Amino acid sequence: MRTAIISDIHGNLEALSVVLEHMTSQNVDRVICLGDILGYGPNPVECVDLVIEKCHFALMGNHDFGALYEPTNFNAVAEQAAYWTRAQFEAEGDPDKAARRWEFLGSLRVRIAYGDFICVHGTPRRPINEYLFPEDAINSPVKMQQVFDRVEKYCLVGHTHVPGVFTDEPDFYPPDDLNGSYQLNDDEKAIINPGSVGQPRDLDPRASYAILDEDKKGVEFFRLPYDIDAVFDKIQAVPELSDWLGERLKEGR
Repeated sequence: MRTAIISDIHGNLEALSVVLEHMTSQNVDRVICLGDILGYGPNPVECVDLVIEKCHFALMGNHDFGALYEPTNFNAVAEQAAYWTRAQFEAEGDPDKAARRWEFLGSLRVRIAYGDFICVHGTPRRPINEYLFPEDAINSPVKMQQVFDRVEKYCLVGHTHVPGVFTDEPDFYPPDDLNGSYQLNDDEKAIINPGSVGQPRDLDPRASYAILDEDKKGVEFFRLPYDIDAVFDKIQAVPELSDWLGERLKEGR
């Protein structure tokens, strides 16, 4: 079984389309989404429709929660984007399509067990909105211990938009340090972040995702270029979306 792991799409249709197209050459059996389909980007409705169509399951991210309920503790740019995102779903004229999308968003879970993996958006400790940053492996030993105490074997997370692998040493390994792949080890716990499809923040603007090969017990990371200028132009055309949301895509931050 080969499972594609995507996260943090953030309404970026161009990036999501490229990632889904790439999967067709990778013999992927199923796709799972770790949350934040929504927020920031100009095509939230289209991205939700694709996730409904393509994904075996999806999780609730903090921006999905913010658009569906309330954008609590968001900065001004993110809050305005959340309200605009909600309005795009409310503007749907077809009641059946609208109901299908609202039902899907309302049914998103915060935690799912998938084989040997716990799947959350943030961390197993706070599944919707806690960040697990690479530097936490060095600077926050108590946090790392508490997070790994909630992981029986392996865990999949998103939220930081930074791909890589945490181990319970603790340590963090970006994909470049792993030559693009990681072999799961029965002797250590691991937390894997596939990075962000629609808004990478590791200074690499290319879309990021990963594939879990359950038979070979390995994870492979992928980076894919997409038409950032097209997304930037769409963002600029929406007064409620800050131009900065397009500018950051070009810089991968």
